[in-house]
Amino acid sequence: MQDSYPRERTNVHIWLISVIGAAFVLELVLLSPWWPGGQRLVSEMILTTSGLREGHVWALLSHGLIHENSNPFHILFVVTFLYFLGRELNPLLGGQRLLAVFLGALLTGAAAWSAIHWVHPGAHFGATAGILGLLVVLAGLVPDQHLSFFLMPFSFRLRYLVWGLIAVDVFGLALYELLGSPAPFGYSPSAHLGGMLAGWVYWRFLHARGGWDRAPAPLFRWPAWLRRRKSAPAVRSLRMNLSERAGLKSEVDRILDKINSQGFGSLTAEEKRVLDEAKDLLSRH
Repeated sequence: MQDSYPRERTNVHIWLISVIGAAFVLELVLLSPWWPGGQRLVSEMILTTSGLREGHVWALLSHGLIHENSNPFHILFVVTFLYFLGRELNPLLGGQRLLAVFLGALLTGAAAWSAIHWVHPGAHFGATAGILGLLVVLAGLVPDQHLSFFLMPFSFRLRYLVWGLIAVDVFGLALYELLGSPAPFGYSPSAHLGGMLAGWVYWRFLHARGGWDRAPAPLFRWPAWLRRRKSAPAVRSLRMNLSERAGLKSEVDRILDKINSQGFGSLTAEEKRVLDEAKDLLSRH
């Protein structure tokens, strides 16, 4: 007899890493010399205020799929932090909430960047705002947890890391972006602060504080009148004369076929009782 085991689902952050990695490979292909016209497609996915004025609202999210192609550190930073943060947050939030926080932080960061740069030219891309939103949520849940990465030989407390990043971004916003100057290394303090703000809002007002170690409830619920009630599966009632060997044999064969295809754990209490009584009955003959 063969038992059946449920397949383990791939976590949401692994899917996000796969999508971002695939988009980066596609970006390299589109920007290659042997793909004419690809650069225009990539540029329409990047967030710019001129593009928003022309109605390119998809760039508020699509910019998170574009990363610096000349410097691999950008994409490596995003996927590395997304892996470690997702590994910690997925058991606490669940896949649906983790994805909602990531996309919400990405969108809020884009909105903050657009507000600051509405009268200044510039371009923004990358998923760092989403990463920082997840970081703030994790720091809110476990502020004293030590976080370490295989690329770094030391560990640090999450709350100190978040406060340090906030200080750097506030100074960068005041010294560069508010004055209309681009920050060094393509840094976007306004987008980072927007992403962290989204993470803080979720942790402070939306998350079930004090109950985060329980199974997370769905983030979105349909109204009760739209939800279709699922009826309990009908349990087959086995009423038969076990003294009739022909009927007993056919019923036992059916149960054994069910075990072979679905596993022993799929049997109902009545089916298990039939097997026990059939074993006792056959042992007496």
